[in-house]
This record gives sequence, structure tokens and C-alpha cells, in this order.
Amino acid sequence: MEKKKVNPYMPIWFALVLIAGMFLGIWLYNHAPGNSLFKTQGSGKLNQVLQYIQKNYVDTIGKVRLEEKAITGLLESLDPHSTYITPAEFHDATDPLLGSFEGIGVQFRIENDTVTVILPVANGPSEKLGIKAGDRIVKIEGKNVAGIKIPTNDVMRKLKGPKGTQVNISIFRRGVKDLIDYTITRDVIPTYSMDIAYLAEPGIGYIKLNNFSATTHDEVHTALEQLKKNGMKSLILDLRGNGGGYLTAAVDLTDEFLPKGRLIVYTKGANHSKEEFYSDDQGLFEQGALLVMIDEFSASAAEIVTGALQDNDRGIVLGRRSFGKGLVQEQLNMKDGSAVRLTVARYYTPSGRCIQKSYKEGLDKYNADYYHRYTNGELEHADSIKFPDSLKFKTLSGKVVYGGGGIMPDIFIPIEKDSTLKFYNLAVNKGLIFQWSFDYTDKYRSQLNHYKNIDDFERIFQINDALYADFLAYSLKKGLKHEGKNLAESDHKARVLIKAYIGRNILDNEGFYPILNTIDPAFLKAVEIVKNHSK
Repeated sequence: MEKKKVNPYMPIWFALVLIAGMFLGIWLYNHAPGNSLFKTQGSGKLNQVLQYIQKNYVDTIGKVRLEEKAITGLLESLDPHSTYITPAEFHDATDPLLGSFEGIGVQFRIENDTVTVILPVANGPSEKLGIKAGDRIVKIEGKNVAGIKIPTNDVMRKLKGPKGTQVNISIFRRGVKDLIDYTITRDVIPTYSMDIAYLAEPGIGYIKLNNFSATTHDEVHTALEQLKKNGMKSLILDLRGNGGGYLTAAVDLTDEFLPKGRLIVYTKGANHSKEEFYSDDQGLFEQGALLVMIDEFSASAAEIVTGALQDNDRGIVLGRRSFGKGLVQEQLNMKDGSAVRLTVARYYTPSGRCIQKSYKEGLDKYNADYYHRYTNGELEHADSIKFPDSLKFKTLSGKVVYGGGGIMPDIFIPIEKDSTLKFYNLAVNKGLIFQWSFDYTDKYRSQLNHYKNIDDFERIFQINDALYADFLAYSLKKGLKHEGKNLAESDHKARVLIKAYIGRNILDNEGFYPILNTIDPAFLKAVEIVKNHSK
């Protein structure tokens, strides 16, 4: 009798069938009510509570909403920087760090309950169609958005959208009787973390960063090349108000200023092994006077840069104690468009400092830290800050620095609080200078658009007595009298700020910071220090 041939692949297929059956059985058991092969005491209890709430709560509550509340509460209980991002919030939270977004390409502001174009993005889809600064967006997709108190975020969500999609808007323009209709095809719009880079004085460069995004290093690298071509020998790096961003962006930026082999930062956590980041030999500004400006709003990546430069004795730190965020987050993206940012490690400066301030007393006190700094006098007097010896560390040269609760600058600059400048301070705080400057620009935009660069604007345009008198009349109408001590200084600062705001309205940041910095005490002190250091 002939021996029957055996299929050599049969055992493999049989095994695969058995394995598939096993996983199917596990899945069916795991998804049956009350069952889980992998459940722990904690996870079983959480699921039980969620199901109980959904079935028995006094009001109807959807499963998604209940899950979001549970996730939010859980993350908030861990630390102040572990957060849940809803699908609606996702792009608002992540776009600023990506270096671009998809939309129509306009800077806008809601003025008098109307969406007003401040500037169209150069070469963006709106500018190419002829949309101009000063245009009012009255309708989006045929629906009125003027005079209804629409939130800024709602406008952004209506104008943003995937590249290649279209949005219809209707615009009111001064001097044109009827609304102008546009169909705009959305495109990729670049965003910038660098507000400005320019020579503040011959040989002294100035760079201001608003965050640390995916494009920060490329932006700064290009700026350093240009500033060096223009004769830069010293640099002021302004990180005031910089809330941070990507760790890698901070490392790459710091590398521009340090020689090869210097430790920049290291991270470690209970579930993340220690990771160290060192400089290479490709830095563009490893020599020359360097000064970093910080304040109480400089956080995270901004503190990584500052701490690395301070610990490596590379440059001077000027300002006030930084925010104190020394936690590293990773982002988990969900299928529904939401995300979780979870703290996975702490970062440490080269000397070993963790500058994370305490959050043991709860989120409310953590968030009120600025108020406490203000009331205890820290923002006005450096000696109001006390560091225990346990937080003492040493830089590369042996200089004493402190960890825990932010980075203390080498040179302290108090917050501006000049009570003799009453008129100026009130005009700023009430938004009168800002609003008058906007209205003036809007009215005379066609004449102002003749200024194509900051040099011409700064040299030719002046806030003369007639213009300033008009501003004073406007202020009086708004309830602010032109009175108080030190009026001459108040008037000088007000004139400069008016010019700076008008400059921003027509030339963006290039027309703003070079003018504003002339009345900024911290900037003027920085220039003075750099000059003396360079002698």
C-alpha cells in the first residue's frame, strides 16, 4: 500500500489556528462584563466606578465625557504638567511647537467685536489673493462672525483646516462699499519661534525667542550666520516670557554656544534610564560675550538653555528667578484626536540641579506662585529669595548656584514698578496706548505702508506734538487725565511705545522690538554689561 504523503506545512497552520483560537478566547473573556485576565485591583475598581457613575448618576453623562473627566482628574493628581488634551484643543496645543500649521495665513485680532486682519503672512494664500492688513472678516462660510462676541479660538478653528481645502470669507474694507468675497485654499503656514534678530548696536547682536519648536534651531542658526556677517562680536539672548517647548530644540540651541564635549543636560525617571546630552564641535558662537535674559515666565526648555550655559560658565544670566519647571513630558496621541502629555522624567543641569519647584501643596498654590513672588517682594529685591544649603551646587569653575524652584540669575533686575510714572503706567494697563496706536494705523494705513523697513520708519516717522495731543485727548475721553509726577518721563515712554505699536502694525516685530527696547531697563542694562565685558 502506497504511503500517504504528509503536507510539511500542516503542523505550522495547525499551530497558528490554535494560537488564534487562544487569543480569541482571551479577548472574549477580557471583554465580558466583570472579567479580565489582566485586571488588577486598581484597574478593576476604576472601571467599576466609571460604570456605576454612567448607570446611576443624577444627570445624563456620556461615556466620552466621563472618560475625559476621569483622565483629566487622574493626570492633575500626578503633577502640574501631566495633562489631557481634547480633540478640540489638540491643534491649539501642538501647532505652536510644530513650526507650521494649515490655514489661510493671517495674523488677526478681535477689535471692537470684529475679526481684524493685522498682517497677512508673506506669500501665504490670503496675501496672494489680495487680503490686506486692516480688513475685517465679517462672515465665514456665509455665517456672521462680527458683533457676536465670538472667541478667538473659535475663529481659529473656522479658518484652520487641512491643506488644499477651501474656506469662504466675506471682508469689509475701508473705502469699499460692499463686502468682498474670497474663496481661500488653505496651505501650510510657517510659524516662528524667533521674534526678532538684529544688531542692537555695532557688534552687539540681539535674539528674542518666544518658544522652543521644531524649527527653533534652524531659525537661530540662520540668524547667527547673518549677525556674524554683519559684524556681531557679542550676543544678547532674550528668553524672557519663553514658556519652553521641545527638549531637543533646547539642546541643539545650547550646542551653538558651547565647545565640544560639554554636558548640556541629562534626564532620568523611574521608568526612564539616565540620558545625557553633550555638545559637539559645530557651534557658531562658541566664543564672544554672551548674555541670557530670563524672568519669572522663562520655563522648561528656556531653563535648560540657561542652566547649561550658567553651569558651564558660558556667559552671564540677567533678570529674575525663572519659573521652575524641571519635568519632561512625552505625548501619547489617541485615535480620536486627543492626546495625553505625561511627565516621564526630570531634567538636571550639568551641575546636577533639578530646578523644578515644589508642587506638594497642590495645583492652586503652584499656579499662584507668581502672586506669592509679587507679594513677598521677590520681584523687587533679590535678597527676598532664600535657598537652603541642601540645594547648593557648583558650576564648572566652582561658582555657587542653587537648584529647586528655578534658576537664579547672576545679575538681578527688579520688575518695573515706578510709582512716579502714574500716567504712563495707567495708559499701558488700560490698553489706551495699544488701542490708539491700532486706530491710528487703521486710519492712515495707506500712508504708513510707504515705510518698507525699520530704518526708514525709525528715522522718518515721529510722534510729534500734534499726534501726542490727539492721544491725550483720546485718553481723557476714556477717563485718564494727563496728570501726576514725572510727566516728562511718562510722556517720553508713552511716545516711544506708541511708535513701537504703530511699527508693529505695519512691519511686524521688526518694527516693534528695536523701538521698544530703547525704553526697556533690562535690555539697556544688558547692553551696558555686554559692552563692558567686551572691552
